Amino acid sequence: MLPKRNEVPVKYTWDLTRIFKDDATFEADYKVTEDLISKLPSQITDSAKELYDGLTQILEATRKVEKLYVYASMSSDVDTSNSHYLGLFARCQKLFNNLSEKISFLEPALLSIADQWEQYLTDYPQLRDYQLFVERILDKKAHTLDAQSEKLIAQAGDALDSAENTYGVLTDSDMEYGYVQDENGEMVKLSDGLYSILIQSKDRNVRKNAFDVMYEAYGQFGNTLASTLSGVVKKHNFNSKAHHYKSARQAALAANNVPEEVYDTLITEVNKHLDLLHEYVALRKKILKLDDLQMWDMYVPITSQAQTKVDFETAKKIAQDAFAYLGEDYQKHVDHIFNDRVIDLVESENKRTGAYSGGSYDTDPYILLNWEGTLDSVYTLVHETGHSMHSYYTRSNQPYVYGEYPIFLAEIASTTNENILTEYLLDHETDPQSRAYLLNYYLDSVKGTLFRQTQFAEFEEKIHEADQNGIPLTREYLDKLYGDINQKYYGDSVEPGGAIAKEWSRIPHFYYNFYVYQYATGFAAANSLANKVVHGSQADKEAYLGFLKAGSSDYPTNTMKKAGVDMTKADYLEDTFNTFAKRLKELKEIIE
Repeated sequence: MLPKRNEVPVKYTWDLTRIFKDDATFEADYKVTEDLISKLPSQITDSAKELYDGLTQILEATRKVEKLYVYASMSSDVDTSNSHYLGLFARCQKLFNNLSEKISFLEPALLSIADQWEQYLTDYPQLRDYQLFVERILDKKAHTLDAQSEKLIAQAGDALDSAENTYGVLTDSDMEYGYVQDENGEMVKLSDGLYSILIQSKDRNVRKNAFDVMYEAYGQFGNTLASTLSGVVKKHNFNSKAHHYKSARQAALAANNVPEEVYDTLITEVNKHLDLLHEYVALRKKILKLDDLQMWDMYVPITSQAQTKVDFETAKKIAQDAFAYLGEDYQKHVDHIFNDRVIDLVESENKRTGAYSGGSYDTDPYILLNWEGTLDSVYTLVHETGHSMHSYYTRSNQPYVYGEYPIFLAEIASTTNENILTEYLLDHETDPQSRAYLLNYYLDSVKGTLFRQTQFAEFEEKIHEADQNGIPLTREYLDKLYGDINQKYYGDSVEPGGAIAKEWSRIPHFYYNFYVYQYATGFAAANSLANKVVHGSQADKEAYLGFLKAGSSDYPTNTMKKAGVDMTKADYLEDTFNTFAKRLKELKEIIE
């Protein structure tokens, strides 16, 4: 039985009274914020001073809404059955929507003064506080239509979103999976969650049957799912063409000011190093002693983990020892997160599942966990601590307007921490079985993130190009394209053909508009940064801390260059492939 919320020891709960002392204080601030939003101006560009004052008011209101939202959502997350906090959360969502509607004029208004912007900076130098914020919007001017055209495209939004919405309804609600036999011989109804467990089963028949039943369900709707994916690709291509981009990819990357060379370099370099993935897959085939390695064999563990449980106090000690590479200041602030009720630790009834790092500019960088006491739990702890420390350093060193890091950089600090932990554990672990587990944990991470997400990125690029060139995205075309790319990535050790060609139909990320490549670039950048932190100079460590402090004060690829990683070049990817090769070699030696 899971404990109820009031049965969880207080020391393992987060202290939200540091955000608002109590609900009454929240309500008072809510009323102040409502009033602030109602008084926001609807025109702020008649003069340089008016623009400065207007931006200041808008940012102040946004900052207050975020703090309210965090308090309500985090209060609800620890007990999703609590109707009071569900109500507060719903009210904060409404407040956020009201703010969004109130300031919807801002971007068009700023674009209208693009030709006057330099003069405004001269007339009122305080505007330089918001210079990059404004110029990020002005960068879009060449791709922004007249007001009437933009309004028309916005009004077509519901129609353009219908393919994506249909996919969500079909896969979340209407699609029925069949029954499979689990490891205990029981017939159970398959679900996405159960599939992720059964596909790792030591019993090959169990994982094969789970695979077959899963893809049989998707196969029944193959034509429909090809139609929904085609619809969302057409939407991306339409929007990019309407806004004068040469491709949907260019439009999507421009939203984060990411040069297209980053995408091209990723795909080129991963393809150059597919031999490493092939070698790893061949090792899997050898360890599993299979004559015919299939895609349903790709997730069963090939090394065993020591069954020792890791309590939270031990995990904190391991993490802090690993963080010694990052210096005393970093460790001091981690100590606050670990020991001053910034973490909500224990799984309890009706608590949100999973883990995240949350908070706002004016709060602690809170962490939600559901502690299981495994090595995976330790990795989750250092991962979320990476996010929280990124947030802490950003908020401590940047004004509110630049006090959040861009999505392109979001996973880098967290994954850097994971890589630092792996380095630390390998430096201190001598038991061959434990070393094999750690080495394979890293290799599987590279396989699942750098290689697999680049595979997705390559497929995503090709289907957008095909639609742009007038090629219909039929079920047969998508199956053939995906199957060929999958075979190229996994190599001759995997049996060709089979239902894996349908995998495109169950990947929701293909509806996210060129998002998945960021998982791959972020992972490789984090690997390179961790190598610099652990094995590099003091200047390398300072450059990394500078990255954590930068927030959105510069374009993301510039921020990475200052940290020592040029993501338009191959070096950071080569660094990851070298580490992969070295650890694969050691794993093979241990196994032999």
